[in-house]
Amino acid sequence: RSCGGCALALVYKALLPTPTPLTPEGSLVSLRRHPCSTSAALLLKPPWYCTQEPFASGYDPGLTMLIGNIYVIAAVAVVGGGLFGFDISSLSAQLGEQSYKCYFNQGGNGPGEPCSGPLDTVQGGITAAMAAGSWVGALVSGPLSDRLGRKYSIMVGCIIWVIGSAIICASQSIAMLVVGRVINGICVGIESAQVPVYIAEISPPSKRGRFIGMQQWAITWGILIMYYISYGCSFIGEQTPTGWQEASWRVPWGLQMIPAFFLFFMMMLLPESPRWLARKDRWEDCRAVLALVHGRGDPNHPFVAFELQDIKDMCEFERRHSNVTYLDLFKPEMIHRTFIALFTQIWSQLTGMNVMMYYVTNVFSMAGYTGNAGLLASSISYIVNVIMTIPALLWVDRWGRRPTLLVGSVLMATWMFANAGILAVNGEIVEGGIENVAAQSMRVTGAAAKGLIGCTYLFVASFAPTWGPVSWIYPPELFPLRLRGKGVALSTSGNWAFNTALGYFVPPALANIKWRTYILFGIFNAIAFVHVLFVFPETAGKTLEETEAMFEDPNGMKYIGTPAWKTRVVTNLTNRAEHGDVEAKHHAEPRLSDAHEREEKAAPPAATVAA
Repeated sequence: RSCGGCALALVYKALLPTPTPLTPEGSLVSLRRHPCSTSAALLLKPPWYCTQEPFASGYDPGLTMLIGNIYVIAAVAVVGGGLFGFDISSLSAQLGEQSYKCYFNQGGNGPGEPCSGPLDTVQGGITAAMAAGSWVGALVSGPLSDRLGRKYSIMVGCIIWVIGSAIICASQSIAMLVVGRVINGICVGIESAQVPVYIAEISPPSKRGRFIGMQQWAITWGILIMYYISYGCSFIGEQTPTGWQEASWRVPWGLQMIPAFFLFFMMMLLPESPRWLARKDRWEDCRAVLALVHGRGDPNHPFVAFELQDIKDMCEFERRHSNVTYLDLFKPEMIHRTFIALFTQIWSQLTGMNVMMYYVTNVFSMAGYTGNAGLLASSISYIVNVIMTIPALLWVDRWGRRPTLLVGSVLMATWMFANAGILAVNGEIVEGGIENVAAQSMRVTGAAAKGLIGCTYLFVASFAPTWGPVSWIYPPELFPLRLRGKGVALSTSGNWAFNTALGYFVPPALANIKWRTYILFGIFNAIAFVHVLFVFPETAGKTLEETEAMFEDPNGMKYIGTPAWKTRVVTNLTNRAEHGDVEAKHHAEPRLSDAHEREEKAAPPAATVAA
């Protein structure tokens, strides 16, 4: 009953988790006892904070309400997305640096001649190494998350990140750099798959898009912060073939370990996903987390009871499908949403945004900005990325997923085609590439250069509030509880598979087919528009269980449910329900239990079946 006892119990619980059986009528007996003696308290209380007052008596809620505040939970969890952003810009900022190019040089660097850095194909491999590791990490994250929980899988990713960053910082060769980036990628794959799942399962439905979208915002902040750290470190030594110092790239790659330490220790204090707890039959813990996060500490809040019942209905239905594998995602009743989730992530890559992030310095070099001027000009695109993600965080649940994706596809296709036109009409081919970098194969000047830069900024401004956040928000909403971890892991692996391919493909493409590279990405955006229009249903404002009912709609298409173009946003009704007006929720969308009840009524009597 001491604070030390709470800390010891927390460690014991982490090492030896024991399922808590469902109590009659979902009672909260343990919550009425001393909070330090219950499993629920271990989720609700940080190890350094105890009280002698029971949960039900309304003790001082300060610290407990802090760790139960969904904004705090999301802000901590999405640091995992920031790790991805750190990795993107820590490499992109180095591509134009003499210290990086000379240390890993594979080309000519005669007296007074700038180092050309790794060969194009090798640089593509270095870039793609992180994405390749992320593909592995995303696939591993599904079973890892189902076994350890969403929270602890995120913490495992932090440990892997520290190991990878240490190897990168100490790199003595390209091979060592690639190994470190692969290990870092495994972490990014785990975090990018499981952070959205964790937030989706703990967020209120009316704001779920906002909180999952914070993952993308964290990525943009990670990109921006690390880019300016790398820019500052570029002044260590000189930007010449003889005056550079390796500390200018080792220091930034060492500093990227810091957010992983922060995330690891902060995750210790946060509650586990209530839906994961329910699936493990830890119902008291599940209800306690729902009360803390959605009921402001009141276990009798109407919305807590409503949501708990929905989770119970889902778990009861899924007990008949307890053993699941990745193959279950390709069964007839599930393959439709599996491909929706996969293509959400695939199209987000084929928009061309990560090309802009990784190789933006090459684009600005073609427009005449090299050295520190190129780094500063490139950084503006990262600032635009951060700022333009904010509207999505504020309004994506009101806009809906479908309209946001459709508008984004049209705008990005426009800017890609515009860039292709500018380079095709005004571009001058540079043999061997600008500063011996083959990917910088063309040069534009004057108004054309300004147009190229402007369209690049507009492209980033179009991606940031649309496909950027929604590609993380959407997949966790599509799958039932039993398959959510594996489903999101599979869809995220699609993201990283295409990220790997593009990272390797783009430098040779810019060197060989030049402006036509932009045409390809413009076409991909146009195809994505058509795909979303006819196939992607609306999920904004629905609980995860109501989304499941939408896919199982008996009045809809077989194995598809309600047609995509007939779905709608129901955020206003959901907002009312979260404030206690449960009747509003009954009018918003059909519940899963209602769908199952209709199925049972429609089924023929047993005697008829036997006959």
